[in-house]
Amino acid sequence: MKARAKVNLTLEVLGARADGYHDLRSLVVPVSLADDVSFAPADDISLSCRCGEAVDASFLGALDRNLVWRAAALLRSCAGCSAGAAITLEKHIPIGAGLGGGSADAAATLVGLNDFWGLGFSREALAEMAASLGCDIPALVHGGAVLMEGRGERVTHEVPSPVFHLVLAFTGVFTSTGKVYARCVPQLTSGGQIVDNMRRAIQGGDPQAVAAALQNDLAAAAEALHPEIAQARVSLLAAGALGASMTGSGSCVFGVARNAVDANQIVRRLAEKGVTAVPVHTCPVM
Repeated sequence: MKARAKVNLTLEVLGARADGYHDLRSLVVPVSLADDVSFAPADDISLSCRCGEAVDASFLGALDRNLVWRAAALLRSCAGCSAGAAITLEKHIPIGAGLGGGSADAAATLVGLNDFWGLGFSREALAEMAASLGCDIPALVHGGAVLMEGRGERVTHEVPSPVFHLVLAFTGVFTSTGKVYARCVPQLTSGGQIVDNMRRAIQGGDPQAVAAALQNDLAAAAEALHPEIAQARVSLLAAGALGASMTGSGSCVFGVARNAVDANQIVRRLAEKGVTAVPVHTCPVM
């Protein structure tokens, strides 16, 4: 099963909460870069992991604390069953890049094991379970383009939109989400204008309008901590991206391309400058 990475086309930080989190509003869309999660019959839950060349395995930690393991155990507990599965995770999404790789893996595990075990939970019920595991997971359980609000637990499906072509540029740094949020100064609320601008852009199918509507309130804080992020953004623009923004709390930066051919050209130009990048496209439909 594909566990798709995500990008935040918009990300607004609306203020701190009493529970230590922040209130967010973010338009999130999955992209074609994905991990693979597969399941086989077993008496108990087990997890094995293989890492592609873009993934630093040292960041994985103990497998029994992996979000995939925790998602499987949570689903089994909520179902009140003793089902087992031998789970294999093949990692391609870089860790600590703001692409939601771990969250995507957990979401794919909940959805995949729900089918594999024949439990019959709705996506909405799975998303409610997912909220206890991590802020991005409910959005990725729902699949497709979504508006994520609160600390991530409130998810609304967006109308399916055209596919857009992006370039992901990897900085090679590992960002601390906590440190980025600690440096972030919440912006005055736009009253939804930022999301509305992006909605109009993506529904119009115009990559230039999408590029102009990009917004990430965490970017300034992340760039202050890691100048490599700002350098990647500037490199994307110099290579021909229509606009560039950071996803999540970093450290990956993405650029908007006119089309697939343009995305591949941007990747080649970045490679000439020593910047690692890959072309992807959005996956706006569940």
